[in-house]
Amino acid sequence: MKLLIIGGTRFLGRALVDEGLAAGHELTLFNRGRSDPELYSQVEQIHGDRDGELGVLGGRRWDVVIDTCGYVPRIVRASTEFLAEAVEHYTFISSLSVYADPIPANLDESGKVGVLTDESIEEITGETYGPLKARCETAASEAMDGRALHVRAGLIVGPHDQSDRFTYWPSRIARGGEVLAPVGPDFGVQFIDVRDLARWILSATESRLTGPYNVTGLQSPLPIGTLLTACREVAGSDARFTWVSEAFLLEHEVAPFTELPLWIPAASDGFNAFNIDKALAAGLAFRPVVDTARDTLAWASRRSGHVWRNGLTPEREAQLLEAWQKASPDPISRD
Repeated sequence: MKLLIIGGTRFLGRALVDEGLAAGHELTLFNRGRSDPELYSQVEQIHGDRDGELGVLGGRRWDVVIDTCGYVPRIVRASTEFLAEAVEHYTFISSLSVYADPIPANLDESGKVGVLTDESIEEITGETYGPLKARCETAASEAMDGRALHVRAGLIVGPHDQSDRFTYWPSRIARGGEVLAPVGPDFGVQFIDVRDLARWILSATESRLTGPYNVTGLQSPLPIGTLLTACREVAGSDARFTWVSEAFLLEHEVAPFTELPLWIPAASDGFNAFNIDKALAAGLAFRPVVDTARDTLAWASRRSGHVWRNGLTPEREAQLLEAWQKASPDPISRD
């Protein structure tokens, strides 16, 4: 398969390149050449800004294109219109954030998506990100006359994830000691290893699937206790888990999903329980969570001078644990 990847040198992009090379596909990367420009010297790279410099792709043909970094509908439309006659198929990496609030549990691809009242808005914020992605999907499908796949990805985790929204847990648990954990061991979470996502994207693209697919994991939300135990196993640490209530976290203004990764209040817990039956029927599969935890920890341990973007600082965690023990000194809360 002759494959054009828009992006290709950061996180999901590099996972796609690794999987594509392993599968024997012929790859071309189109990006600005700013992130790790020497990373794939064996792969053809065309440098340019997709916002105004698409002409560098003129006169070429590929079987398919995977767009890993489309956020603005105007730019995605320009890309798809330019490439519509040069490729057979367009895979757009979208997001589960396209869905309008409130998100019920077990929501499938028929769910209502968010909209912007002002379609001239291009600034990406927490409020506009999802609706912009939804409009990008529409732009791609219209320009490709329906020959577009929309991968509505959830939380993507694993090696080379700089967001720390998952990496916090294996790294924190490796330090050992008393670990503040949210709600209880049965609290369900959903995420997908970037390598599993990349493998499915390539397979789905090769099969020319079209339309939206929710692509996260697992089929049923994973109990967070299972994840944290796996992290402790691979780290070989003496970590002990103190499960604190949602009411306590809200009272102490702990920021969901960022300051305490994976935790989302019950009012929004549909975001950890999407229906992925459609992707499962199309071959989506998952590696054991212990493998993701081990590989993420190994990668994170090699980072030098990293400034954490998400997760509790040691000082904040210690303060919260002290407050919790004073408010609810229950030995059952420890694991």
